[in-house]
Parts: sequence; C-alpha cells; structure tokens
Amino acid sequence: MPPSIYPARTCDRHSREGNDITVVATTEPQDADRLGFASGLVVQEFGWGEDVDDDLREAIEEITQTDLVDEDYDDVCDGVILWWREDDGDLTDALVDVQTVLDDGGIIWIFTPKPGREGHVGHSDIQEAGTTAGLHATTTFAIAPDWAATKLATRGRGK
Repeated sequence: MPPSIYPARTCDRHSREGNDITVVATTEPQDADRLGFASGLVVQEFGWGEDVDDDLREAIEEITQTDLVDEDYDDVCDGVILWWREDDGDLTDALVDVQTVLDDGGIIWIFTPKPGREGHVGHSDIQEAGTTAGLHATTTFAIAPDWAATKLATRGRGK
C-alpha cells in the first residue's frame, strides 16, 4: 500500500521517565482517496458548519486540485459532499436538491457524525431518505475522527 499523501498529526507527550515520544493519530482522513474524486473534478459542499472536519476538506481539495465550491455555485458539478446532522431538517429534501446540481455520473457522499457523537444520523435513516429520493446507500465507512461517510448512488434499472 503506498504511503498516504496526507501528513499525520503528531504531538509530543512525556513518558514516566520524562522522555518525549511522538504519537501518530490513527483517525486521519487518509481514506479520502476512497471517495472516488480525481484531479480536476468540481466538488460542491453542502451543510458546512463549524463542526466539519477541515483535514478531510483539505484532503479532498488536494485530490481534486481545486477548492470545494459552496452551496451558491451556479453550475453543474462532478460530486457533492453533504455534511448532515440529526437536527439539520429533512434529509430526503436535501438529497433531492443536491441531485439537481450533479452532472451525469456525479458522486454523492453524505458525511454524518459517528455513533455516539452529537447529531448522529442512523444508517437506516440515511437509507430511507435515499430510497425516497431515488438513491441507495452503497458504501459506508469511517472517514474522519468524528465523521462517517456514506456513498449514495442513483438506482439503476435491472438488466
């Protein structure tokens, strides 16, 4: 496996003997490459708040080599990230809205607080909202210390 292009956070701590040790965090957004974004893609961000993971945002920008565009962007985009918390409103409505800005084949990721974190959204709630919006959850994994990522895709017709 190639080394991560994202720098690990370190901090100095003193052991009982007084020696410095370096602790490397294990929950960096090093899986940002699993999101399927590539250089040159335009990714629109919805639901930004003070609680979002800035390291993850920067990792996505590093992959795409472009800044994330905000909710006011007035063109189609290649992908969407949606930060969503339990009290943010109607998830189905939000999912319908984000689909209107996507180019054909665009990627939708919803980032929700992990279980036990304030604002956690249950996977069944994401699935239900996605189904109602014509989407289905295909992948879910921990993406940052406090956030889980769920990929949503359009429902294809049977072949």
